[in-house]
Amino acid sequence: MNPSTSTPLKKSQYEALSEFRYQLRRFLHFSETAAKNAGLTPLQYQLMLHVRGFPGRDWATVNELADRLQMKHHGVVALLTRCEEAGLVRRQKSTTDRRLVEIHLQDKGAAQLERLAALHDTELRSLRDTFQVARITAFNDADALPAQGRRE
Repeated sequence: MNPSTSTPLKKSQYEALSEFRYQLRRFLHFSETAAKNAGLTPLQYQLMLHVRGFPGRDWATVNELADRLQMKHHGVVALLTRCEEAGLVRRQKSTTDRRLVEIHLQDKGAAQLERLAALHDTELRSLRDTFQVARITAFNDADALPAQGRRE
């Protein structure tokens, strides 16, 4: 049942959800394999990606990484320690707020991230049509919108 309308989902909606989950899992499997082939764990790759991809800057805090990785603080600290030991990242006290520790990529981490991100970009381009939420929902949005919000 669709909780917003109490109408059963259509077969095509189940198919779209199934296809999305399948393609998402394929992408995640690709990502995990690519990281392992590069000598990294999938979490090391994701951590470096979130450091480099943090909005507005090229570093992140432990708490920000914990949120992005959906991990507990102490788990991220352990992951950071392993990444530091591998020469991928470094911790640095913030110059503007001494309470913060900034996580920065080392040259080795940046080089590995660049190679892996290029592979991921190519893979994502091949899935461009799959990862469109509009295809998944397949609901008639016009019926759910008030008259002033309808797209005609």
